[in-house]
Amino acid sequence: MTRLGELIRSEIQRGGPVSFERFMERALYHPEHGYYLRDKDPFGKQGDFFTNSQMQPVFGRFIARQIEQWRREMGSPPEFTVVELGAGRGETLAEVKKALPDVECIAVERGTGPLPGGFTGVVYSNEFFDALPVRVVEKRGAILTELLVGLDEERFGWLAVDTHDAALEQYVDRYAPGLSGGQRLEVNLQALHELERIAGALERGYVLTIDYGYTAEEIAAGRRFPQGSLMAYQSHQALEDVLTEPGECDITAHVNFTALEERGRDLGLDSLGLRTQARFLLDLGEGDQFASVLAGSEVEALQLRLQLKSLLIGMGETFRVLVQRK
Repeated sequence: MTRLGELIRSEIQRGGPVSFERFMERALYHPEHGYYLRDKDPFGKQGDFFTNSQMQPVFGRFIARQIEQWRREMGSPPEFTVVELGAGRGETLAEVKKALPDVECIAVERGTGPLPGGFTGVVYSNEFFDALPVRVVEKRGAILTELLVGLDEERFGWLAVDTHDAALEQYVDRYAPGLSGGQRLEVNLQALHELERIAGALERGYVLTIDYGYTAEEIAAGRRFPQGSLMAYQSHQALEDVLTEPGECDITAHVNFTALEERGRDLGLDSLGLRTQARFLLDLGEGDQFASVLAGSEVEALQLRLQLKSLLIGMGETFRVLVQRK
């Protein structure tokens, strides 16, 4: 068992089973042993996974193009700020700064403080919401249960308990109605909290969310992810056992875009639609047939085209893009 696993085991031995949200919080964000706070870089070939942000400079050029289009539509306000949530290495934000040197760019990591207040501009994120800790529920007949993390001898295991938690019940009723018997679902209450932070800080502008996920209609009655969407990743391999080796594996859950859209409307964020990443990028590149995002020397041309291919084909149908406007 990992050092972090030993700490979590001690916590369970002292106080009993914990929510998966607590387990995932410690596995990813423990200040000393958490997956994202270790010295090891999780991204790229030597890490555990690739993201859009490693497809640079093409991906950053696309994002900068979209931001500039929105800025012009808003009348080119003199004070315009771009906030990236969960910027990681900062690769995308660096490309945005290069393309838009007169725009203020701010990276905000999870838990590092508030967003700038009352600003005009864009809040952008790529694979931010899928890494927020979630609770897990399962429908057993007509009963909604919560799956906690307990101990099965020396290993971590799931423990189902009846829940009368109003927040869980309200989330399922509103954002994922129609769960079938035996179906599991991740409840991302932290995503709703982050959306509240965004809406409270953004005075006027756009929210651009890129992630993998689903709509409530897609998962109704177990049509997709009947056992939930939780996955762990290590050395570019997907692991179904998300309770193994906490601190050594990435843990993710697909994003409920219905929840982001509907809660966003409550907060004054109008949804402009949900698209695949491929459709989003094709629409952006249509004007000049990708000439600006592929601009470079002859030596660079092949690499740039490979990046574009990965974004459109390798990742294009996996990732979705939600645009909201305030």
